[in-house]
Amino acid sequence: MATEIHLAQQDEADELLGRSPLAALVGMLLDQQIPMEWAFTGPRTILDRIGGDDLDAHRIAAYDPEEFATLVSEKPAVHRYPGSMAKRVQQLCQFLVAEYGGEAAAVWAGVATGAELLKRLEALPGFGKQKSQIFLALLGKQYGVRPKGWREAAGAYGEQGSYRSVADITGPESLVKVRAHKQEMKQAAKAEKAAKLK
Repeated sequence: MATEIHLAQQDEADELLGRSPLAALVGMLLDQQIPMEWAFTGPRTILDRIGGDDLDAHRIAAYDPEEFATLVSEKPAVHRYPGSMAKRVQQLCQFLVAEYGGEAAAVWAGVATGAELLKRLEALPGFGKQKSQIFLALLGKQYGVRPKGWREAAGAYGEQGSYRSVADITGPESLVKVRAHKQEMKQAAKAEKAAKLK
Protein backbone atom coordinates (compact mmCIF):
# COMPACT_ATOMS: atom_id res chain seq x y z
CA MET A 1 0.00 0.00 0.00
CA ALA A 2 1.34 3.42 -0.95
CA THR A 3 2.15 6.01 1.70
CA GLU A 4 1.75 9.73 1.16
CA ILE A 5 5.25 11.19 1.16
CA HIS A 6 6.45 14.78 0.61
CA LEU A 7 10.22 14.49 0.76
CA ALA A 8 11.04 15.49 -2.81
CA GLN A 9 8.32 18.17 -2.87
CA GLN A 10 7.58 16.97 -6.38
CA ASP A 11 4.51 14.82 -7.11
CA GLU A 12 5.97 12.07 -9.33
CA ALA A 13 9.09 11.67 -7.22
CA ASP A 14 7.07 11.59 -3.97
CA GLU A 15 4.59 9.10 -5.43
CA LEU A 16 7.48 6.71 -6.18
CA LEU A 17 8.92 7.18 -2.68
CA GLY A 18 5.51 6.38 -1.22
CA ARG A 19 5.20 3.02 -2.97
CA SER A 20 8.77 1.84 -3.53
CA PRO A 21 10.88 0.76 -0.55
CA LEU A 22 13.96 0.71 -2.80
CA ALA A 23 13.31 4.30 -3.91
CA ALA A 24 13.14 5.36 -0.24
CA LEU A 25 16.46 3.64 0.52
CA VAL A 26 18.15 5.11 -2.57
CA GLY A 27 16.84 8.59 -1.70
CA MET A 28 18.27 8.26 1.79
CA LEU A 29 21.60 7.08 0.38
CA LEU A 30 21.76 10.11 -1.93
CA ASP A 31 20.91 12.50 0.92
CA GLN A 32 24.34 13.97 1.57
CA GLN A 33 26.06 17.13 0.41
CA ILE A 34 23.02 18.17 -1.68
CA PRO A 35 19.59 19.64 -0.78
CA MET A 36 17.18 17.04 0.62
CA GLU A 37 14.62 17.50 -2.16
CA TRP A 38 17.28 16.92 -4.81
CA ALA A 39 18.36 13.69 -3.08
CA PHE A 40 14.82 12.33 -2.84
CA THR A 41 14.04 13.26 -6.45
CA GLY A 42 17.01 11.09 -7.47
CA PRO A 43 15.19 7.71 -7.44
CA ARG A 44 12.53 9.07 -9.83
CA THR A 45 15.21 10.48 -12.14
CA ILE A 46 16.98 7.09 -12.19
CA LEU A 47 13.70 5.29 -12.91
CA ASP A 48 12.84 7.69 -15.74
CA ARG A 49 16.22 7.01 -17.32
CA ILE A 50 16.29 3.23 -17.03
CA GLY A 51 12.57 2.82 -17.70
CA GLY A 52 9.99 0.56 -16.10
CA ASP A 53 7.33 0.93 -13.40
CA ASP A 54 9.59 0.66 -10.38
CA LEU A 55 13.23 0.59 -9.39
CA ASP A 56 14.56 -2.96 -9.47
CA ALA A 57 17.56 -3.88 -7.30
CA HIS A 58 18.45 -6.84 -9.54
CA ARG A 59 18.47 -4.65 -12.63
CA ILE A 60 20.54 -1.86 -11.06
CA ALA A 61 22.97 -4.35 -9.48
CA ALA A 62 23.60 -6.01 -12.86
CA TYR A 63 23.92 -2.75 -14.82
CA ASP A 64 27.23 -2.06 -16.52
CA PRO A 65 28.96 0.29 -14.00
CA GLU A 66 30.15 2.76 -16.66
CA GLU A 67 26.72 2.90 -18.28
CA PHE A 68 25.05 3.38 -14.91
CA ALA A 69 27.49 6.18 -14.00
CA THR A 70 26.70 7.87 -17.33
CA LEU A 71 22.98 7.54 -16.65
CA VAL A 72 23.36 9.14 -13.20
CA SER A 73 25.65 11.89 -14.58
CA GLU A 74 23.32 12.99 -17.42
CA LYS A 75 22.08 16.56 -17.00
CA PRO A 76 20.37 17.24 -14.70
CA ALA A 77 22.68 14.99 -12.67
CA VAL A 78 21.18 12.85 -9.92
CA HIS A 79 23.82 14.11 -7.45
CA ARG A 80 26.63 16.64 -7.14
CA TYR A 81 29.05 13.66 -7.22
CA PRO A 82 27.30 11.45 -9.79
CA GLY A 83 30.17 9.03 -10.41
CA SER A 84 30.76 8.06 -6.79
CA MET A 85 27.03 8.03 -5.99
CA ALA A 86 26.26 5.80 -8.98
CA LYS A 87 28.79 3.34 -7.54
CA ARG A 88 27.17 3.57 -4.10
CA VAL A 89 23.66 3.00 -5.47
CA GLN A 90 24.91 -0.10 -7.30
CA GLN A 91 26.70 -1.38 -4.19
CA LEU A 92 23.50 -0.93 -2.18
CA CYS A 93 21.48 -2.85 -4.78
CA GLN A 94 24.10 -5.61 -5.02
CA PHE A 95 23.97 -6.00 -1.24
CA LEU A 96 20.15 -6.15 -1.30
CA VAL A 97 20.28 -8.83 -4.01
CA ALA A 98 22.85 -10.88 -2.08
CA GLU A 99 21.29 -10.54 1.39
CA TYR A 100 17.58 -9.92 0.80
CA GLY A 101 16.76 -11.39 -2.61
CA GLY A 102 16.63 -7.87 -4.03
CA GLU A 103 13.69 -6.86 -1.82
CA ALA A 104 14.39 -3.58 -0.02
CA ALA A 105 11.37 -4.01 2.27
CA ALA A 106 12.85 -7.30 3.51
CA VAL A 107 15.40 -5.20 5.42
CA TRP A 108 12.67 -4.19 7.88
CA ALA A 109 10.03 -6.89 7.37
CA GLY A 110 9.37 -8.89 10.52
CA VAL A 111 12.06 -7.15 12.59
CA ALA A 112 11.20 -7.51 16.28
CA THR A 113 13.05 -4.53 17.76
CA GLY A 114 14.30 -1.09 16.80
CA ALA A 115 17.81 -2.11 17.83
CA GLU A 116 17.74 -5.05 15.42
CA LEU A 117 16.46 -2.83 12.61
CA LEU A 118 19.18 -0.25 13.29
CA LYS A 119 21.77 -3.03 13.07
CA ARG A 120 20.35 -4.16 9.71
CA LEU A 121 20.36 -0.60 8.35
CA GLU A 122 23.94 -0.01 9.51
CA ALA A 123 25.00 -3.09 7.56
CA LEU A 124 23.82 -1.48 4.29
CA PRO A 125 26.58 0.00 2.11
CA GLY A 126 26.69 3.77 2.50
CA PHE A 127 24.64 3.79 5.72
CA GLY A 128 26.55 4.95 8.79
CA LYS A 129 25.01 5.26 12.24
CA GLN A 130 23.47 8.73 11.71
CA LYS A 131 21.98 7.93 8.29
CA SER A 132 20.62 4.63 9.67
CA GLN A 133 19.00 6.39 12.64
CA ILE A 134 17.42 9.01 10.38
CA PHE A 135 16.07 6.32 8.04
CA LEU A 136 14.77 4.32 11.02
CA ALA A 137 12.97 7.46 12.23
CA LEU A 138 11.58 7.99 8.71
CA LEU A 139 10.29 4.41 8.60
CA GLY A 140 8.63 4.81 11.99
CA LYS A 141 7.19 8.28 11.54
CA GLN A 142 6.02 8.07 7.92
CA TYR A 143 5.96 4.45 6.72
CA GLY A 144 4.37 2.83 9.76
CA VAL A 145 7.34 0.52 10.41
CA ARG A 146 7.42 0.57 14.21
CA PRO A 147 9.16 -2.37 15.86
CA LYS A 148 9.42 -2.27 19.65
CA GLY A 149 11.79 0.48 20.79
CA TRP A 150 12.11 2.11 17.36
CA ARG A 151 12.09 5.67 18.74
CA GLU A 152 14.90 4.86 21.19
CA ALA A 153 16.95 3.16 18.46
CA ALA A 154 16.50 6.22 16.21
CA GLY A 155 17.92 8.43 18.96
CA ALA A 156 17.02 12.14 18.82
CA TYR A 157 15.64 11.62 15.28
CA GLY A 158 12.89 9.43 16.70
CA GLU A 159 11.56 12.11 19.06
CA GLN A 160 7.98 13.10 18.43
CA GLY A 161 7.46 16.68 17.30
CA SER A 162 11.13 17.27 16.50
CA TYR A 163 12.26 18.78 13.21
CA ARG A 164 15.74 17.35 12.95
CA SER A 165 15.78 15.40 9.69
CA VAL A 166 13.96 14.16 6.59
CA ALA A 167 11.98 11.90 8.93
CA ASP A 168 10.02 15.01 9.95
CA ILE A 169 9.29 16.46 6.51
CA THR A 170 5.62 16.20 5.64
CA GLY A 171 5.30 19.32 3.50
CA PRO A 172 6.82 22.74 2.74
CA GLU A 173 6.36 24.12 6.29
CA SER A 174 8.14 21.23 8.00
CA LEU A 175 10.89 21.38 5.35
CA VAL A 176 11.58 24.99 6.38
CA LYS A 177 11.73 23.94 10.07
CA VAL A 178 14.13 21.07 9.36
CA ARG A 179 16.34 23.40 7.27
CA ALA A 180 16.40 25.91 10.14
CA HIS A 181 17.41 23.17 12.61
CA LYS A 182 20.22 22.02 10.30
CA GLN A 183 21.51 25.61 10.02
CA GLU A 184 21.46 25.95 13.82
CA MET A 185 23.45 22.72 14.15
CA LYS A 186 26.01 23.94 11.59
CA GLN A 187 26.39 27.28 13.40
CA ALA A 188 26.79 25.51 16.75
CA ALA A 189 29.44 23.18 15.29
CA LYS A 190 31.33 26.16 13.82
CA ALA A 191 31.19 28.03 17.14
CA GLU A 192 32.45 24.96 18.99
CA LYS A 193 35.32 24.55 16.52
CA ALA A 194 36.24 28.23 16.84
CA ALA A 195 36.18 27.99 20.63
CA LYS A 196 38.58 25.01 20.54
CA LEU A 197 41.02 26.94 18.35
CA LYS A 198 41.24 29.84 20.82
